[in-house]
Amino acid sequence: PARHEPLSGPVHVAQVSFYVDPARRSPERLLDAWPSLVDIAEAARAGGVRVTVVQACTTAAVLRRADVEYRFVDAEPAGLARAPAFAALLRALRPDVVHVHGFETPADVTALARVYGGPILIQDHAARVPRFLWRRAALRRALRAASAATFCAVEQARPFAALLSPATRVLAVPESTSRFTPGDGAAARATTDVHGNPAVLWVGHLDANKSPLVVLRGVERALERLPDLRLWCCYGSAPLLPEVERFLAARPALRARVHLLGRVPHERVESLMRAADLFVLGSRREGSGYALIEALACGLPPVVTDIPSFRALTGDGQIGHLWPVG
Repeated sequence: PARHEPLSGPVHVAQVSFYVDPARRSPERLLDAWPSLVDIAEAARAGGVRVTVVQACTTAAVLRRADVEYRFVDAEPAGLARAPAFAALLRALRPDVVHVHGFETPADVTALARVYGGPILIQDHAARVPRFLWRRAALRRALRAASAATFCAVEQARPFAALLSPATRVLAVPESTSRFTPGDGAAARATTDVHGNPAVLWVGHLDANKSPLVVLRGVERALERLPDLRLWCCYGSAPLLPEVERFLAARPALRARVHLLGRVPHERVESLMRAADLFVLGSRREGSGYALIEALACGLPPVVTDIPSFRALTGDGQIGHLWPVG
């Protein structure tokens, strides 16, 4: 923008998240619990950008890792955007761009725009257009304060077209990157005990959006031609676990080939992905798909649903295979 002087050094980006951890974890624990918070910042830093992360929290702190500064601001009780410390911090940092994570706090984005005169980039994290008109109006104000909005696939911006300003640039950028890498498959199988021909890996919640029963029906059909197939399932929240267990209990042959691992440490997921032959997921919608990004980083071929973000990440199915939702 014309109101900004020409840049004489690296672009300084403040990555801002207004979301407060409901578990009220300490800043140090949040950096470990939320790998994308660190990965996105360090990826930008590796590109030559100066990055300061400003994170709403219940505890104020300043941390530094890998040449990235993390400013945790006490956001209670009124929220980060209305905290006096937030406006003072922005004035002190004088960032060239503010990168806001998520569409879920539009009032905070509007408040940010009032105290910050530079460009705002707002990143989608699987948001939906609000049902209620007053919420929709609040989101419109926030989006129109932004110079650019990012989605994993441009197609995902279509539901928000009426809320975005014609001047707002829409950019296709995945939600995050991954530190995972390919590795020795045989060694990974030895350490994880993953086996099968093929060994198929699921990493995702057992919920309606991920459609685990659809995947299980597909595996059941595949067993007719691939009797040595094994499905290994890692999941966090699992509201459909009782239904999945009933489904498997009624099919002993399928049950013998499905391994419900439950929640596993994030670093173990990399080993499981190195050990597997295929990655499967039945998502009906995703902002990007962190697990798919990690599978691709490991070189694990995906067999996933034909949705906009998965099309973008797989080059329209050039990598692996896309199958119809449901």
